[in-house]
Amino acid sequence: MKPPLKKVALAVGIIFVGTLLTGKAFAGCGDNAKSKPSASLLPQSWQGRSGTLFPISASSSDDRIVGMWHVTFTAEGNELGPPDGTITDNALVVWHSDHTEIMASSRPAQDGDICMGIWEKTGKSKYKLNHLAWFANDAANAPTGIGNPTGPVRVLEEVTLSPDGKQYTGTFTVDAYDVAGNQLAHVVGTIAATRVTVDTKVSDLL
Repeated sequence: MKPPLKKVALAVGIIFVGTLLTGKAFAGCGDNAKSKPSASLLPQSWQGRSGTLFPISASSSDDRIVGMWHVTFTAEGNELGPPDGTITDNALVVWHSDHTEIMASSRPAQDGDICMGIWEKTGKSKYKLNHLAWFANDAANAPTGIGNPTGPVRVLEEVTLSPDGKQYTGTFTVDAYDVAGNQLAHVVGTIAATRVTVDTKVSDLL
């Protein structure tokens, strides 16, 4: 009969070996490619998608554009509409790692101050954003009442991120529609954005 201490050591050894085997089996299910001998698998590096395991890097991005930005839209080059130098919007924007985007505009809330978009990288430090503001109401009766229904607005942006990742600049095109989908306005201009950090103050944004 073995001493109790040896029994405990044997049990621990069996559990340890079993854990290693289970980990290798899990890795085989999650990755069809052969793993490098030196590779390590951490639980936080995987996420479930409809019953299948994928590396997070396959469905998300750590691109430098990801983060929160203070963005100014300035009209430029319009024959009809706002003259050059007119600030058409001043917004806080978040570019997400899943290639979606959301903007909180300084426009009146009833006029559609929260809108969303989707982006893709088009080249080195270059990005394209397709941004949609959905149905809202105009500001005819602002600030005391709700205005007339208005249709969606599409904002198309093409921007370039600075080498230090703290600014981006580019161009925008805005097309506004009525509720029936008829185009009402077309405005173009430039964009200037500064990254918002944990140290950013309100005075930095005004």
